[in-house]
Amino acid sequence: KLHYMTLEHKSSLTSLGYICSNSQKYIENHETLNVLQYVRPGRGFLPKFPIFSRIEVNGSDEHPLYAYLKVLNSHLTDQNLKLYWSPIKANDIRWNFEKFLITADGVPYRRYDPHCPFEEVERDIATLLQGRHLS
Repeated sequence: KLHYMTLEHKSSLTSLGYICSNSQKYIENHETLNVLQYVRPGRGFLPKFPIFSRIEVNGSDEHPLYAYLKVLNSHLTDQNLKLYWSPIKANDIRWNFEKFLITADGVPYRRYDPHCPFEEVERDIATLLQGRHLS
């Protein structure tokens, strides 16, 4: 769905895909587009937004972008998951497909749990595209 929103609003919305090393490590960087195209979601899907090489989003080697995003967005879950990095912090990303919405001026706006209904993300994006901010 995010793929199609990016196409629909290409002059005002950019999506960025980051592969994270902290959860599961099933594929190598060079395999990513083939997995998307032929496995999941498959059926020839190729994202119309950049997919970056694998990075660390937690722990001592966390990427500075994620350190910045997480400082301004608290943790989302208290689930007990098997975590594979150190040090562990309360605002760490716990699982794949967490999302961050960032305003046009680079300010982290909202963080979404992997299980958040995408309609909620869509509403927030629409609100920002209309020049309004959520309360």
